[in-house]
Amino acid sequence: MKWKINYYSQNNKSPVKKWLDEIGNEPRAEIFKVFEMLSKYGIDLGLPFVRPIENKIYEVRAKDKSGIYRVLYFAYKEKTFVMLHGFQKKTQVTPRKEIDIAIKRMKELKNG
Repeated sequence: MKWKINYYSQNNKSPVKKWLDEIGNEPRAEIFKVFEMLSKYGIDLGLPFVRPIENKIYEVRAKDKSGIYRVLYFAYKEKTFVMLHGFQKKTQVTPRKEIDIAIKRMKELKNG
C-alpha cells in the first residue's frame, strides 16, 4: 500500500501548497519527484532524498541551479506523510526558525 502525501492546512489554506505554487517549475518538479518516491518507499527512503531533522521531523531535499529547497514533514497515522513547511535554504545549516515552524504545526495537528 502506498503512503499518502497530505499538506498542513490552516483555515482551509495550505502554506506549503502556496509556497510550492510560488517557486519555479524546476525546483517544484524536483520536490514532487521526491514526494513520489516517499509515496512508494515510505519511511525507508533516505539520503540523498530525505533526512531526519529532529523530533520526528524530516526534510525533503531538492536543489537546482537556482538554489536549495526543503520541505519539512512528519509521518502521521495510517501511512500518511504531512508536509508542514517549505522554504529555500540559504545557509549550510537548516535555520532554527524553519524547524520551529514545522514543530509548531506538527503539534497543532497532533493535539487537534
